[in-house]
Amino acid sequence: MRDGQRSRAEDRAATEAPLAIRLHGQPFVITMRTPGADRDLAAGFLLSEQVVRGADEIAGMAQADDESAIDVTLRGEAVGRLEARLAERRHVTASSACGVCGRQTLDALDTPAPPLTATWTLPATAISRLPEQLRSQQSVFDQTGGLHAAGVFGLDGTLLASAEDVGRHNAVDKVIGHLVLRAALPLSSQVLCVSGRASFELVQKAIFAGIPMLVAVSAPSTLAIDLAHRHGLTLAGFVRGAAFNLYTHPHRVA
Repeated sequence: MRDGQRSRAEDRAATEAPLAIRLHGQPFVITMRTPGADRDLAAGFLLSEQVVRGADEIAGMAQADDESAIDVTLRGEAVGRLEARLAERRHVTASSACGVCGRQTLDALDTPAPPLTATWTLPATAISRLPEQLRSQQSVFDQTGGLHAAGVFGLDGTLLASAEDVGRHNAVDKVIGHLVLRAALPLSSQVLCVSGRASFELVQKAIFAGIPMLVAVSAPSTLAIDLAHRHGLTLAGFVRGAAFNLYTHPHRVA
């Protein structure tokens, strides 16, 4: 409909499809995602669930021919951690808007990670450029208008990894998982930039990856601010053009 006139045309829509993540052949979660970079997604998700803490704890990954499932084999201490995680969660389908679905108690939402102590600083002008750099990588968004994006940047502004997905938490899992599989953790000299708002689960994912700064195009939530404050993460919101708000630990912005 345009100016009251009806016409017929084709439109491109963002793909949303289920991915079953299995551990040692057993169901763990079904997440709704945009297909692509599924191994990265699984690795990032398992890091955020605190099942794995690095690439050395992932023995292998195998994806079904139809890409509907991915089976992960763990090794080392991750095998024991899996039992604890299974006790805290129930097997569910996680929607594209769900970052902490399946948890059964509030205690399971705790963030057992040391404070982020990075002492580097980043010029405000460099922070202002990150959303535009991320936007330049959103080729599927250009076609559909229906995807979130996340990117991990070095302190010199170099884009290390980026991803698009119908779920903002999936996009973050994909970029962090990409670096997990390359044994790049902890990401203590990197910045995470997201195309939307900064919610609790995105701050939590950054903390587990050791990322000291999260830059968001939109607003943070109160839980996100509280979590960032407790763990030493610098949280910037409404980063649009030369202006943005700093909510926590502004000492990293010069």
